[in-house]
Amino acid sequence: MEKKKGWIIEAVIIALGLVVLGSNIQSGINNFVNKDRKVTVKGLSEMEVPANKVTWPIVSKLIGNDMQQLYRDINRNNQVITDFLKKNGIGEAEISVNPPVVIDMSAERYGADNKAYRYNITSVITVTSAQVEKVRSIIAKQGDLLKDGVAIVDGGYEMPIVYEFTSFSEIKPKMMEEAIQNAQKTAEQFAETSDSELRKIISADQGQFSIENRDSYTPYIKKLRVVTTITYSLKD
Repeated sequence: MEKKKGWIIEAVIIALGLVVLGSNIQSGINNFVNKDRKVTVKGLSEMEVPANKVTWPIVSKLIGNDMQQLYRDINRNNQVITDFLKKNGIGEAEISVNPPVVIDMSAERYGADNKAYRYNITSVITVTSAQVEKVRSIIAKQGDLLKDGVAIVDGGYEMPIVYEFTSFSEIKPKMMEEAIQNAQKTAEQFAETSDSELRKIISADQGQFSIENRDSYTPYIKKLRVVTTITYSLKD
């Protein structure tokens, strides 16, 4: 009888062990199945802001044969341009007069010999200012300089008007927060669609930042963009 009772106890212990073992195996299988369950999403934040800095190269050219007269004329033109800028609200510190660039056409190796003029002088006065709207208004009326005999020429791709936004670091934290929130919303939608539960963040980057012109017609309006990539774990 005692032998039979001992056998029953052993059987119960074995049965309980099998139950515990089965539970652990099932838990291990579930953990194995779920350990790689994750979703990677991107969060985007965009904002349009006006440029807060402008660099305007004002280019004028003169041609002629008398070098001394050309220098007198270029200095006069520079003075007229500088006075025009100051009259319209540009400060002395915002104006930079660069040394003139002289090309001796007779020294050009591949030029024609029958040139009408020997010298070609280019002068550049650079306006660098945070008064973007004011500078834009002056650009619009630079034709007034023609009344004083000064012609402004296009700087082309070498000396374009450049608009910048220099305060991105002040806006970046807010945009990062918005990008992360948008990434989380996308992950939550994915989890809901797949009947899963969104868990902790596995990995996240600090975001890709870019500043571009809104379009080719309004370079003084900048589009700021932040994209962050976040990976979340999922649980069924």
